[in-house]
Amino acid sequence: QVQLVESGGGLVQAGGSLRLSCAASGSIFRINRMGWYRQAPGKQRELVATITSGGSSDYADSVKGRFTISRDNAKNTVYLQMTSLKPEDTGDYYCKGEARTLYHPGYLDYWGQGTQVTVSS
Repeated sequence: QVQLVESGGGLVQAGGSLRLSCAASGSIFRINRMGWYRQAPGKQRELVATITSGGSSDYADSVKGRFTISRDNAKNTVYLQMTSLKPEDTGDYYCKGEARTLYHPGYLDYWGQGTQVTVSS
């Protein structure tokens, strides 16, 4: 199986920065697309950013120009550098990885448990 663990969340003032990390572990053969999602209280989970194994990235319009997603394939880790944070960015941030294990042929989506980001006004 594959486990994803997020870290780096916390409390920050508007205009500040945070860097989230998500490390994948387990019987990993390959991880294709990875992404960050977030969910505010009482709202649905939404896509923040995705990145392919080759480094091609996409962003939600709400974070474009402020957030940067990156990955280190050797470490099976994906990052989200967040700058110019706004109160609207507050929520639980989840990491997702599309991965194939060493012992099974198909690719499946794996989710982390989330890390909380709170941006004060």
